[in-house]
Amino acid sequence: MPTRSSGTTDPPSIPAGKRVWIDGQLVPSEQATVSVFDHGVLYGDGVFEGIRVYNGRVFKLATHIKRLHESARAIRLDLPYTADQIAEAVRATVLANQQHNGYVRLCVTRGPGTLGLTPFRCPRPVMFIIADDIRLYPEQMYSDGMAIITASTIRNHPAALSPRIKSLNYLNNILAKIEAIDAGVMEAVMLNAQGFVAECTADNIFIVRQDDRETVVRTPPLHAGILDGITKQTVEHIARAAGLRMEATDMTRHDLYTADEVFITGSAAEIMPVTQIDGRTILDGKPGPITRKLIEAFHQLVSNDAPED
Repeated sequence: MPTRSSGTTDPPSIPAGKRVWIDGQLVPSEQATVSVFDHGVLYGDGVFEGIRVYNGRVFKLATHIKRLHESARAIRLDLPYTADQIAEAVRATVLANQQHNGYVRLCVTRGPGTLGLTPFRCPRPVMFIIADDIRLYPEQMYSDGMAIITASTIRNHPAALSPRIKSLNYLNNILAKIEAIDAGVMEAVMLNAQGFVAECTADNIFIVRQDDRETVVRTPPLHAGILDGITKQTVEHIARAAGLRMEATDMTRHDLYTADEVFITGSAAEIMPVTQIDGRTILDGKPGPITRKLIEAFHQLVSNDAPED
């Protein structure tokens, strides 16, 4: 009889009292199921979005739905609902779960089909929406910073699977995440096939360089093989509004190690300072002033407005 490895823990129970939207119906979470023949289960064939809720408002909802449509088009998956219908379903799910602040996971699978790879034998996609709480990292890390490593697992080559498609197949990221956990940290930066910095397992990455003349905030370009994160886009807008110069440029590990500041961004993570990479302390080992300024401006934005687009 197989035994559980020493590194695993008992799985969490399904959140009680939650309601999940699945194909037009809000059902109790324990009744929200998909078929074992669903190609999302069998092959990771589908797309998703992770979306924040602030003060009852679904942050950048229209932008997320637009990206969902683009991901679906890229894999020739016809969404079963219009953008307006999806937005209405998301809001209904948030309201049904009284999720004033939290996180939405919006997923579309290819749907049930045959056991072969052919996606065109799946008659109809399945869409489901979960609204719940989320906390990726301990609160103290937001004030003290976090340590990360560089993973040996490289980012998928864009010619094989574009990272701009937010697909259900996250195995590439998961393997790098396992490396981070094995190293005793909670995140890992991934390089691309050319050896340049791409992104972290669940977050985009930025560095800050300061000299006597100006402050520059740099992040890898899209061609490095990254997801064009919506929190990333928001932070870039905030940085430019604050008079900071933004650059999308290829970077190496040397650029990370010698940066004045490093931070990561994501819908779940928001903005997280990075103070150590591969055992190397970033400058004085404390979150820098630019990172703190961007965190403050981001929190002010989502607390005052949290635009849905």
